[in-house]
Amino acid sequence: MKLAMLSTILALLAAPALADPVTAAVEGGVVAGTETPIAVVYRNIPYAAPPVGPLRWAQPAKVVTWTGERDGTKAGVSCPQTMRADGAPNLGSANGPMSEDCLQLNVFAPKGAKRAPVMVWLHGGSHRYGAGWIYDGSNFARDGVVLVAINYRLGPLGYFAHPALTKAAKPDEAIGNYGLMDQIAALEWVKRNIKSFGGDPGNVTVFGESAGGASTLALLATRKSKGLYRKAVVQSGGGWGGPTMISDKEADGVKAAAAIGLTDPTVDQLRAIPAADLIAKADGDFGPFVDGRLMKQTPAQAFASGRANDVPLIIGSNSGEDSLMSEFGQNAASLGASLPPLVRAVYAEEAAQSDDLLGRAVFTDRAFGAPARWTAAKASGGKPAWLYYFSYVGSRFRPMVTRSFHAAEIQYVFEYWGRRTPLSMIKPDDKAMADLMHGCWVAFAKTGKPACAGWPVYDPKSDQLMEFGAASGVRTHFRKSRLDAQEAAALPTLELSK
Repeated sequence: MKLAMLSTILALLAAPALADPVTAAVEGGVVAGTETPIAVVYRNIPYAAPPVGPLRWAQPAKVVTWTGERDGTKAGVSCPQTMRADGAPNLGSANGPMSEDCLQLNVFAPKGAKRAPVMVWLHGGSHRYGAGWIYDGSNFARDGVVLVAINYRLGPLGYFAHPALTKAAKPDEAIGNYGLMDQIAALEWVKRNIKSFGGDPGNVTVFGESAGGASTLALLATRKSKGLYRKAVVQSGGGWGGPTMISDKEADGVKAAAAIGLTDPTVDQLRAIPAADLIAKADGDFGPFVDGRLMKQTPAQAFASGRANDVPLIIGSNSGEDSLMSEFGQNAASLGASLPPLVRAVYAEEAAQSDDLLGRAVFTDRAFGAPARWTAAKASGGKPAWLYYFSYVGSRFRPMVTRSFHAAEIQYVFEYWGRRTPLSMIKPDDKAMADLMHGCWVAFAKTGKPACAGWPVYDPKSDQLMEFGAASGVRTHFRKSRLDAQEAAALPTLELSK
């Protein structure tokens, strides 16, 4: 008996000790996370109350408290959106469970961090798709940055207006831009809670791609977000668009309700519509718009007038943004064939090859390249701005692909190859590009300067940008005649004097 007991004790002493749970105290309670070799990770942390019932189409409310330790080891749900029937990732790379109770975020923190710089990631997906849980920020944590990736309301649940909702709102209550409100609420949460993860609330960089980039521009144009971040990065966020007003969105809301069978609905009837019906039947563009309360001007108007929040800025676009043309319902060859002789003369090289290539070049410059350069020029009058152009094509896509498609830069910024790219497909030059670009973003988060590869501050007179490509380097007057022509055509349509 004694020998058996001794054997048991020796076995227990020889067994590896169980690791202590990794926990953090935040608003709402205590969350338990996971420690990996390079990061401390907390997932599915609520930053606002579930936006359901009377909180659907309302400003984000205070987090609901919980008891005990909340499990932060597993990914949360995605906000409602159209998912693929076969379970494969959709256009925003999201799949799996959805719920309106989706206002949560993930935190990737360096081990033992103290006042580390913070980066808050806003995912893309046309304001219709995507989720924060998709993105792994571990390599930012490895390099000394606290990375926060958030969910925010999407589609008609995120950007919706209706006369009944407007009438029911208080005079000073923000309406319509619920996804943007969520992003501001998440930044406010970060300011109040990030110390629990070793982050510095006074050194926050907000950054995003596509819809996330457009959202970053909207935050820069919104006074309520001032002071919640010290730096910003806009990746393929566009920036030129004529004002969409609350009246326009109310008309869209009336059409959506009518399509569901509600011709004169009450607020309660609107909030009772199943989310699936809204996603299926509410049509139109989604994203930040001028509601007159929270957002009083477009990003273009804010930068044109000097009223944008003045912070150091990185902004840029990719060489193959034309990969989005089908999403916008545009045919490249048809667009190219329809262009007048004056445009064909500016784009003579592309026009000589094919109408398809011409249409793709014009779309890329008009929607992304020219707005990025113009925004950098306007921002350069205050805190410094840096302009980039991403043209690198991953080794696994060559030689079939010759331009860098929309969103291709994300994996290099994160130095993370995603859920569907085996490491065996990553070659040394791919890794070198990730080391370079990720290093630029980390340096910017830490110091406010992307101190890498001699990247100069943007000045419209010298007109220099950094090209991240097969041969990276500084370019002067890059595509100048084409981008100048795009400015001349677009600026009069943006109502910049308002």
